Amino acid sequence: MEVSLVIGDRDVIVIHDDRMLDHRPNAEEPFLPGRLASRVQAILGGLFDGVVLKWSYPEHPGRLSAITDLLTREPVPGVRYETARGASQEQLARVHTTSYLEDIYALRGKQAWLDVDTTAVSSGSVDAAEVAAGAAIAAVEAVVGGRARSAFALCRPPGHHAGSVRARGFCLFNNVAVAAAHAQAALGCERVLIVDWDVHHGNGTQDIFWASPDVMFFDTHRGAPFYPGSGNKEDIGAGLGEGLTVNVPLPAGCGDLALVKVFRELLVPAADWFKPNLILVSAGFDMHRLDLCLNLSYSGFGALTAIVQELADKHCDGRLAMVLEGGYHLESLARGVRTVLEVLAGGTPSMTEEPGVREVAELIAFHKPAFL
Repeated sequence: MEVSLVIGDRDVIVIHDDRMLDHRPNAEEPFLPGRLASRVQAILGGLFDGVVLKWSYPEHPGRLSAITDLLTREPVPGVRYETARGASQEQLARVHTTSYLEDIYALRGKQAWLDVDTTAVSSGSVDAAEVAAGAAIAAVEAVVGGRARSAFALCRPPGHHAGSVRARGFCLFNNVAVAAAHAQAALGCERVLIVDWDVHHGNGTQDIFWASPDVMFFDTHRGAPFYPGSGNKEDIGAGLGEGLTVNVPLPAGCGDLALVKVFRELLVPAADWFKPNLILVSAGFDMHRLDLCLNLSYSGFGALTAIVQELADKHCDGRLAMVLEGGYHLESLARGVRTVLEVLAGGTPSMTEEPGVREVAELIAFHKPAFL
């Protein structure tokens, strides 16, 4: 007889460290380059000509605080917490070049803008980025070492846009790539599946593992020209890694049913073919409808989590580690993370449905009796 799990039946470790709050870029500080305002104006297509735009750095410490505040108010049974060690240069150098790391280390204690994609550092950012990468490593060590069935690293700055030689899109070090490389080099995991469900394409992760025969990169994202404009379906890897990059660019408006269909009908057979020893998820929460990029609900995040959890149970002895990426609407970010943790801890995901169906049914039930 099949046993129905309840929340708390599976143990989950959340990696959180307050040092990641010390990454505090401020768009109003003097080091802001003048070209940024004109770039934002151009993106908006001149809709606000003559108006001075106030732009705040969206990847701010409040993102983590919103998550931890909600988890304090509404704890998830079966979840326990650990802190992280900062990633070493040796661990980072598995995916980033030495020259790039030296350039980033030189910014320790400083404030600077790194590119026109608005990636910036403040005085505590390099230390925070080392801890973020270390948190991803800690999550992998927890599940491979058998201390938990799954783990979730609450990382910031995020990582999946950072390449071997470049910071981009709020990302300094590629946290999930560092974790994957560590699993292979130090923990004996031969084949690693990385699932990226952030609404933005994980271009940095793709580039790092483009020719790797031992890492499968599966990415669902809003298609070009949406930032960063990469991740076309024809991009499938090269050399020994040809066929191991699977890009699924989605049109605007996709919601639960579309994403679940992709995971069930494409990710599942891909994973069955690849047979990973470990599954990592670049878990962005900007697919939620409140972030205005795609149309996923909390139930949708729960359903996707259940699918990757099933794959981890089938192929990896349950070894599943998630690494936080994007998500900039604080309510949907925090509630999305908690929804994922509920499923990781053994909860059954809610049924998915098209947006508004439940609300419309409630309205019909309210009004219709008056006309019968």
